[in-house]
Amino acid sequence: MTPDFKTHISSVLKENIQFVNPVSGGDISSAYKISTSKNDYFLKVNASKNSFNMFKAEAESLNAIKRTNIIKTPEVLHCSNYNEGAFLILEFIDSKTPSTKDYKNFGHQLAQLHQVSNKKFGFHSGNFIGSLPQSNTPFESWTEFYANERLFPQLQIALQKGFLHPNECPSKATIKTKLDPYFQNIKPSLLHGDLWGGNYIVSKEGFTYLIDPALYYGHSEVDIAMSKLFSGFSSEFYNAYHSIIPSDAFTENRIEIYQLYYLLVHLNLFGKSYYTSVLNLLNKYF
Repeated sequence: MTPDFKTHISSVLKENIQFVNPVSGGDISSAYKISTSKNDYFLKVNASKNSFNMFKAEAESLNAIKRTNIIKTPEVLHCSNYNEGAFLILEFIDSKTPSTKDYKNFGHQLAQLHQVSNKKFGFHSGNFIGSLPQSNTPFESWTEFYANERLFPQLQIALQKGFLHPNECPSKATIKTKLDPYFQNIKPSLLHGDLWGGNYIVSKEGFTYLIDPALYYGHSEVDIAMSKLFSGFSSEFYNAYHSIIPSDAFTENRIEIYQLYYLLVHLNLFGKSYYTSVLNLLNKYF
């Protein structure tokens, strides 16, 4: 962090900064713990051209979850441009390793969040998944939304980047035809949207906080699918969740179909190491 930027952050906080410590965990932005004589803060910094829009969308998603009064999010303190990039300042949460009780509470809270519904799938604005734009144009049909707003855009990016060949990518019509039998009787649920093990924190007081959301209204199993892709959640979490929202005969298939979206995102962000996983699911379902 440059001295000028540190001075700027100090002026925004209206507090003298005593310590700046890098925080690991993010692939997209740099992160720091900022300590003053009064408080600790969490600072995210990104120099890309979309960084302000990315942080603005993140702040909006955090506040939308907070307004449900179901599960906590860090308080959004400031979001603005700086030079060619942008930064976001959040409340700093002192974390601990989750206990069995914490996982159970988290499962119940996530299920309750997923019971917050809407007339349509999507959201009133777009946001980002990692650094990739994520369109949320509303649809009444989950099949239409998932094909048009999730799978097809990522397939197009993968084609443009040369990660997939045209003969490996199903058409939009094929996607809809193949998905429709799995997507019956699904209602919109408020989703975190990117719920891997690094996107929640349990505070030292035992409260779960959601961070880095890519929020929209979609099928509740989307969050479950992402949570299972890279682990980081206990059996107590899933048992508690499914005691409120049970699985059905097509859940395991849908989990893989939803994981396909996240694997495509990782293919497009991080490259060919995700190719085989993507292709296996494309061949299985399309």
